[in-house]
Amino acid sequence: MIRKLAIVGGGAMGEALLAAAIAQDVCRAGAIVVGEPVASRRAHLAEAHGIGVDADNSAVVAAADVAILAVKPQQIQAALPPLQSALSQDALVISIMAGVPLGAIGSLLDHRRLVRAMPSILATISEAATVWTATGATTAEQRAQAQALFQAAGLELFVPDEHYLDMATAVNGSGPGFVFLLLEALIDGAVRVGLPRDTAAALIVQTVKGSALMAQNEDKHVAELRNLVTSPGGTTAAGLQALEEGSVRAAVQAAVMAAYRRSQELAAPDAGKSD
Repeated sequence: MIRKLAIVGGGAMGEALLAAAIAQDVCRAGAIVVGEPVASRRAHLAEAHGIGVDADNSAVVAAADVAILAVKPQQIQAALPPLQSALSQDALVISIMAGVPLGAIGSLLDHRRLVRAMPSILATISEAATVWTATGATTAEQRAQAQALFQAAGLELFVPDEHYLDMATAVNGSGPGFVFLLLEALIDGAVRVGLPRDTAAALIVQTVKGSALMAQNEDKHVAELRNLVTSPGGTTAAGLQALEEGSVRAAVQAAVMAAYRRSQELAAPDAGKSD
């Protein structure tokens, strides 16, 4: 169990991780403190989760054995250096900032015990897929703490090479946004053919959920599963032809590539500087 967890940044991802940590008994609510500049957001987090909050990030990380950096990548030049004097050199620092490499984090914090991870908003319901890596200075106990936190959020996958993190950002990090857009399009299509919107939403969400579970549980390539529901000359075949004619496959692949390129841009040397 994490004895004291500090989270710098009380946005959606910071809240998702703290909620998962509490729900899965990785850390007690009373042992979590979040640094957040917006007063209304601090009030929400304290009331919703029973955690401590503070506007001073340095006070938040003081005495923490694990500190999560959940600020925007563009804010690192301002947010990280002030933490140096308060942060224990023995503490584990976990970054979930998209595109920011371990080297930059270590330099700005003058710290070596680091984990870099890419979870997603699905951590809110403990269904995220988190890819993570760690520096050689992290201890076995600290890696176990990080692993427990990410398992609380869903599936966790450790990778030995940091360059996989930018790729993961484009898939499991941005992926929920792509899936939600596809859900929206399917629901709109169902409404267009005449279904009431609430009925359409219930049918589509369950269909996508079931399809994902089948892909997860069946030992078959997804193309094989697609073929199982595609009869020659049938309705599914007609719909798939329309998708291919609309270049949906190419568009989805382009979306992943665009997210990957943006992640690399965020990792550029001047990405964390203010405009």
